[in-house]
Amino acid sequence: MRITEAAKRLGMSPRMLRYRESLGLLPPVREQGAHRRFGPEELSAVAQGVELERRFDISPGELSFALRVLSEPTVAQAVRDLGLRIGRLQAPRRALDFEKEKALRLLQGRGEPGREGRGEPAGGGHAHRAGQAGRHLRDRSQE
Repeated sequence: MRITEAAKRLGMSPRMLRYRESLGLLPPVREQGAHRRFGPEELSAVAQGVELERRFDISPGELSFALRVLSEPTVAQAVRDLGLRIGRLQAPRRALDFEKEKALRLLQGRGEPGREGRGEPAGGGHAHRAGQAGRHLRDRSQE
């Protein structure tokens, strides 16, 4: 079907359909002679876009930009950088950062005076307990 019939079925003007096409919100299919024909797939795609706009309260231009962010890695990175800078996004934690933070918490939270500088784990840990057991056995052997 031609654009006027498609627009009528979708409840919008032919101008709005052309605008949506210029934003990249329609499948890029044209017939010879540069006239777009609308079939069930094109109508469904337009209806899905309109539903997303209503559901998330966004404009066709915003939907178009969202699709661009999803399809172009450089645009996605630039938007992510801005989101981090203005505090709308949090930087993802890397596994090594998590392990480093965990180790630092353990060292800070369990520190015993004088033990950290001798290569022994802060807070005693297993090595400390093993040292206590060895000392206990030595003490009993001297009895």
